[in-house]
Amino acid sequence: MANALTVGRIALSVALLIPVALSPAFLAIYVLAGLTDMLDGFVARRTGTESELGARLDSVADAALVIVCLVKILPAVSAPPWLWAWIAAIAMVKAANVISGLVVAKRLVMPHTVANKAAGLVTFLVPFAIPFLGIAVPAVPACVVATFAAVQEGHLIRTGSVDL
Repeated sequence: MANALTVGRIALSVALLIPVALSPAFLAIYVLAGLTDMLDGFVARRTGTESELGARLDSVADAALVIVCLVKILPAVSAPPWLWAWIAAIAMVKAANVISGLVVAKRLVMPHTVANKAAGLVTFLVPFAIPFLGIAVPAVPACVVATFAAVQEGHLIRTGSVDL
């Protein structure tokens, strides 16, 4: 059941490509995707079905949702160049972390740290704030938390401080 919720998030991410960014339809699908993110881990723990496959699938689903949202939302809100640069820098650090995990552990390593979860929550809220505050105001705290999470993740991977 947990993996079905996670696969559902991937399907919902693809479905987000259809409606106009930040439209009611977009936000409804986005909320459903967010609910699957909150529920899949809970269901896995509750039913004793936690698995390495589930954790990796969750990371893939998270990445799919983030990428689709960036592709849909940023062009629709005319983000300033400094925000594009900051998001690109975070993406590069995350990509370096994936490569580092592959080199160090010889497998995909995407730790579910508290910082990564906090970054996910703060980032998840950004689309709801954009109509009221524009993109820059809600994006700054999201980028701050995401930057910390990405740097911490890289440190944990390179020092072997995370379950590799």
